Amino acid sequence: MKTLANEQDKQEILERLRTISPASKRRWGRMTAAEMICHMNDALRITMSDTPAKPVSNWFTRSGFKWLALWMPMHWPHGVKTVPEVVAGKGGTPPAEMESDLNDLRRHLERFARPPRDFEFQPHPIFGQMSEWEWMRWGWLHMDHHLRQFDA
Repeated sequence: MKTLANEQDKQEILERLRTISPASKRRWGRMTAAEMICHMNDALRITMSDTPAKPVSNWFTRSGFKWLALWMPMHWPHGVKTVPEVVAGKGGTPPAEMESDLNDLRRHLERFARPPRDFEFQPHPIFGQMSEWEWMRWGWLHMDHHLRQFDA
């Protein structure tokens, strides 16, 4: 299972990020490539306590849904609703200059994945409390999902 705790897996994500540009076309969804970068930045900021997010979890999302999302050997489905705090420009950060936003994402990814951490993981707004391993797995899956969205 791929995880951001594994240096090779993290490097794979960083390499795929290098292929994203303003001209990248989406395969599904509504986000532009620039909005996707902001979405991933905001998701990491929430995780690392830099940005608050209102919890929307319930028993199912904290147990069954979380288990399926993190452990099942399948790609995440398209179109799953997220929290407004990570929707670029609608509660989340609007795109600025793409290279600057990408640099921010690389920096946030390194901070998120590198122990020892200078933050405590916050509960995921949908999945609730997660272990460090679950966070590293979620991080890889979340980034993989959106990079596949743009053929990266």
